[in-house]
Amino acid sequence: MRSWSAPKLPRLPGVGTPVRLYDTASREARLTEPGSTAKIYVCGITPYDATHLGHANTYLAFDLVNRAWRDAGHEVHFTQNATDVDDPLLERAESTGEDWRELAEREIELFRSDMEALRVLPPREYVGVTEVVDQVADLIAVLRDKGATYTLDGDVYFDVAAAPKFGAVSGYSEQEMLALFPERGGDPDRPGKKHPLDWLLWRAERPGEPSWPSPFGPGRPGWHVECTAIALASLGPGFDVAGGGSDLIFPHHEMGACEGHVATGEWPFAKSYVHAGMVALDGEKMSKSRGNLVFVSRLRAEHDPMAVRLALLAHHYREDWEWTPDQIGTAETRLARWRAAAALPAGPAAEGLLEQVRDRLSDDLGAPGALAAVDAWTERALTEGGGDASAPALVRDLADALLGVDLST
Repeated sequence: MRSWSAPKLPRLPGVGTPVRLYDTASREARLTEPGSTAKIYVCGITPYDATHLGHANTYLAFDLVNRAWRDAGHEVHFTQNATDVDDPLLERAESTGEDWRELAEREIELFRSDMEALRVLPPREYVGVTEVVDQVADLIAVLRDKGATYTLDGDVYFDVAAAPKFGAVSGYSEQEMLALFPERGGDPDRPGKKHPLDWLLWRAERPGEPSWPSPFGPGRPGWHVECTAIALASLGPGFDVAGGGSDLIFPHHEMGACEGHVATGEWPFAKSYVHAGMVALDGEKMSKSRGNLVFVSRLRAEHDPMAVRLALLAHHYREDWEWTPDQIGTAETRLARWRAAAALPAGPAAEGLLEQVRDRLSDDLGAPGALAAVDAWTERALTEGGGDASAPALVRDLADALLGVDLST
C-alpha cells in the first residue's frame, strides 16, 4: 500500500539526546536503546470514517519519537497498518450501500492527506491487512502447530491458557479484562469457548462477507493477529516500540504480544509498549462509535495545519484531555508569534534553546515544555531583539526537525 510523501528534515548541529519513554508493560519511563536502526510499529486506522483529533493526537506522539530518534543519530524503521477489512468497515459499507473496498480506499486516502498536512513522517511500510492475508494465515498456522488454537464452528480461537505471559503488558486483573473485552471487540459470552478471554484469530466465511482461502477454510483475519503478523514480517521480534492509543493496551497489545511470544518463543515481543492518551469532546472520549468527532480534514480546511499540530502538541501525549474550540485560536496566536520571530533578521542566541527542546522531548516527549521554551525565545526576540543573525534560521530548523512545525509563511 502506498504511504504518503515525506517532508524534508533540516539537519541540526550536534546530536540529540537519548530518548526515554514510558513503557506500559514495566510501568516506568525507560531509556530506549535502539541499535543503529530504531524499529517502531504503530497501529493504524480502521478506515470506515475520517481521521479525528484522537487519531492525530496518537500519530503526532509517535512522530515525535521518530524525529527524536533521528536527531539522536538513528535510522528509523517505522511500520504501520491499515485494517482495511474488519467488522466496523463492513457494517458501515452495508449501511451506506457502498462497496467496502471503495469506502476503505477513500478513507485511507483522506488519512494520507491528513498526515501529510500535519507533517507526520511516513512509515517505511504502510500495509493493508488485505495485502497480507496469507501472512496472517501462516502465523495462525504456526500458532495452531504449537497447540495454541482451537476451532469453534469453523472460527479459529487463540487459547489463552497457551499464553504464559498473558497480562504482562497491561497489568490488568482478569476482572478488569473481562469488563473491557466486550467493549473493545471481544466476545466473552460466546457459547463453546474454552475461556471468556480467548480471542478470535480467523473468522470463518459468513454470507455476504469477503473471504480468502486458508488452511482453516475460507474466511478472514480476526483482530490483533494482523498487527502481529505485519510486525513480525517487517521488524521481527524484539523491536523497540509498539505504539498506539491507550485503548489498545487491552486487548489489542496484550493479545498481540502473546501471539508473538508463542509463535517465536521470544519475549518481549516489543521492548516497550507506549500509549497516547484519549481526547474527549463534551465530556466523552472522542470515538467513531459515539459520533462525537472533530475531523482533522475539516479543521485543517479552516485553519493552518501547523496550528492544528501546535494545538495537539500543547498536551502531553500520555494525558487524557478534552478538546475545546478555543484551543485552535491559542495555537494560531502561538504560530503567528513564532513565525514573526523566526522571520527577524537576527535574534537572541538559540543554541541553548536547541538543547532545551532536545532535553524536553527526550524526557518522555515533553512537548508542552518544548513549546514553552520556544515561546520564551520568541518573547525575547520580539520584545528585546538580539544580535545573532543565525538564530532565526536555527529556530526555524529546530521547530521543523524536532516539533514538525513549519515556520515558513
